[in-house]
Amino acid sequence: MTAAPEPTPPKGRTRLARREANLAFGLLAPTLISVSLVVVLPLLAIFWISFKPIGLADLRPTAPVVREQVRGDGADLRVEYRLRNSSQEAEITDVVLIDTLPEGVEIAGDLPPECSAEGREITCRIETMEGGYNERLIVPLSAPDADAAEEAAEASAPALSGSADNILFNTTFTLENFADIFDGNEFWGVLGVTLFYTFFGTIGAIILGLFAALLLDRQFKGQGILRGLFLFPYVAPIIAVAFTWIILFDPFSGSVNALLVQMGVTESSINFFGQRPFALIMVTVFAMWGYFPLCFLFILARMQSIPEDMYEAAEMDGASPFQQFWFLSIPQLMGILSVLFLLRFIWTFNKFDDIFLLTGGNAGTRTLTVNVYEQAFAVSNIGAGAAVAVVIFGCLILFSFLFFRFLSREEGL
Repeated sequence: MTAAPEPTPPKGRTRLARREANLAFGLLAPTLISVSLVVVLPLLAIFWISFKPIGLADLRPTAPVVREQVRGDGADLRVEYRLRNSSQEAEITDVVLIDTLPEGVEIAGDLPPECSAEGREITCRIETMEGGYNERLIVPLSAPDADAAEEAAEASAPALSGSADNILFNTTFTLENFADIFDGNEFWGVLGVTLFYTFFGTIGAIILGLFAALLLDRQFKGQGILRGLFLFPYVAPIIAVAFTWIILFDPFSGSVNALLVQMGVTESSINFFGQRPFALIMVTVFAMWGYFPLCFLFILARMQSIPEDMYEAAEMDGASPFQQFWFLSIPQLMGILSVLFLLRFIWTFNKFDDIFLLTGGNAGTRTLTVNVYEQAFAVSNIGAGAAVAVVIFGCLILFSFLFFRFLSREEGL
């Protein structure tokens, strides 16, 4: 007697599966929207601005500005409208100024060519305000009480309107920002400094963290206190730590220079943060010292999860402590070391405050992030600063691709 064949499942998803999928997407919708608002929109804004010739002043929309003042007395009473264009480059068209005079105040003379009056209402039309436009329109007045007229006239602000192209939202794009960045050897020098600072700062922090983890992987008296002290560089306020380093290595009053001179290591003081190549070396050492505690915590947690049986078996086979470390510990730690290298490389590549506080980007320590600040705020070129930020984003995307394409494959990540 043959068994009945099992029924084949229906093709496609069932109604219950579709309802569950819709419910899952509905529950994830707030998260997706939040991520888009927090991450995607600012990123798109940076890309948008990088292709526009925008200065710091262009962030404020171009608009006509008016200042009204009543001057004079008696027969010389007049109202002055000082009109100007808020932009030095963009023009404003179809500018219309409308002002209503208070009761008891009359127009007592000829109006400017741009103005006309109907009753007590004054209308001034200007076809085009060029960039940097600044002009005064004077309307003569008469009133029995000049002081009261002045107070009444200045109490009501005139209405002003005009049309101007907003450079931030128009569809005019340019590659001028990127051309300025890649023009000459300056960019490649800054990129080289950034790579040096990032690579050696990352490798140094990981090596220091590895040595610290090896030191504290065994139980001994005072271990908890020493672990807490090792975390100090990472949790201390960066501005206080940077100021302390500047004082210690000051060429005139720093204790480090005084010690080196008295020991005969150097004949004169060294300007560690103001002289090439010491400044770049010092900011890199500062990055190693400041961020090795994070590596130390990750590595120590991974080391404590390695079974002790492996080391006991290796010791019975005659393996030396170095052989145990190299052939047992390192292979077990390669996964976490790779992750730390990826994270620390990205974070150090984006680091700005350390270098800005220590050297301000001088003496050969100008990195790409410092360049973003200088372009956007020191030079007031927001477009160029955004273009440098896009270059940083591209470099990190390339690094992440190479990391996951080659290095992570070897480590099984």
